[in-house]
Amino acid sequence: MSAPKKTVRRSLLVTSAALSSLALTAPAALAAPSPSTSPSASPSATPPANMSSVGGTRLGQPGTQVDLGSGAPVIPKDITARSWIVADAESGEVLAAHNAHWRLPPASTMKMLFADTVLPRFPKTEKHKVVPSDLAGMGSGSSMVGIKEGETYTVHDLWLGVFLRSGNDAVHVLAAMNGGVDNTVKAMNEHAEELQALDTNVVTPDGYDAPRQVSSAYDLTLFARSGLQKKDFREYCSTVSAKFPGETKKGKKGKSVRESFEIQNTNRLLSGDSDVPVYQGIAGVKNGNTTNAGATFTGVAERNGKVLLVTVMNPSKDEHNEVYKETAKLFDWGFQAAGKARAVGELVPPKSATQASAQPGANASAGQAGGADSSASPRTKAAAGTASGGMGVALAITGGLLVLLAAAAFLVNRRWPLPDLVRRRPRP
Repeated sequence: MSAPKKTVRRSLLVTSAALSSLALTAPAALAAPSPSTSPSASPSATPPANMSSVGGTRLGQPGTQVDLGSGAPVIPKDITARSWIVADAESGEVLAAHNAHWRLPPASTMKMLFADTVLPRFPKTEKHKVVPSDLAGMGSGSSMVGIKEGETYTVHDLWLGVFLRSGNDAVHVLAAMNGGVDNTVKAMNEHAEELQALDTNVVTPDGYDAPRQVSSAYDLTLFARSGLQKKDFREYCSTVSAKFPGETKKGKKGKSVRESFEIQNTNRLLSGDSDVPVYQGIAGVKNGNTTNAGATFTGVAERNGKVLLVTVMNPSKDEHNEVYKETAKLFDWGFQAAGKARAVGELVPPKSATQASAQPGANASAGQAGGADSSASPRTKAAAGTASGGMGVALAITGGLLVLLAAAAFLVNRRWPLPDLVRRRPRP
């Protein structure tokens, strides 16, 4: 449901529930090495001595960075990931991090950047008939949602395939609609630069292993923050299950029949598994797993009005669903440490937000992601998408129920233009 716009901070009070969006303060920081110096798809076993200092000098240091205040719990000792980060989604404060800027293969968590870049370019009702060239160039063993040549899908269908099944086939169809893979990769790299995600070098839009394709826990968290500003992104990343169109076949009476089949989100903190329960307050975002990347995951969760983002990359502990188990432990720590642990860094704003905040009286324009002007340049569209405001769909994750939330106008001051905190509905 929509609510009147307001022009004061923290003006949004919501009576029902589910996701939150984010805000931050951030000064400029030292840049990462250029993409030309990116490591191969198989990085070294230890982080480099010199990493980017975007977000603060401590984030560029190897090892665990945390500043425990009075009463703050210690970091769980059994976290084995090569890199991880825990950040307050609203303030942008990084509560703790471990090798946050280590440039590693991202796997399908790269799809967050793909979605954040491409989502605004097509209305969800637009239809596309798949041709063979749309599905060309996918890597061997790619995860698929089951798209068939000659069938017609809506953009809504395709995004469900991207987020729920991590379908590389859905990514490639959307990339084809967006002018092709090369054009989409170029736009993604431009958008990463706009977000100040300088550890990232995109080679494939779906995150499939490729030489020199890298990102970092820090950058993946920036992608999640930016994507979560978009109504459709929040909806898709929080959807537990959905119906997906199947293949058209001849029925008993010779008529063409096209049935659907159910797909379920592969984010186990959202959908649950035998050894991983649904995490209380989880609201997305994206998981990944490839040979070189190992398991990767970025999640957003809310408890008691506090919203956290956690990214975990490549746990060394070889147990089923280990990336989700370690993420859950870091979420638990973050919620316990919130208000006690002192920030060791911050999530920087996009370049456009930094420039806008420097102009007295600047205000962000309200808008809605999912149907941006297709004639705009990639950088213009990226900036418009990340600063889009107004209406928001959030999700009450219990039962996967979609809940419409109220909305508010954005301010541009030192804070990135964002909706005020959106609170989950209390559990019954």
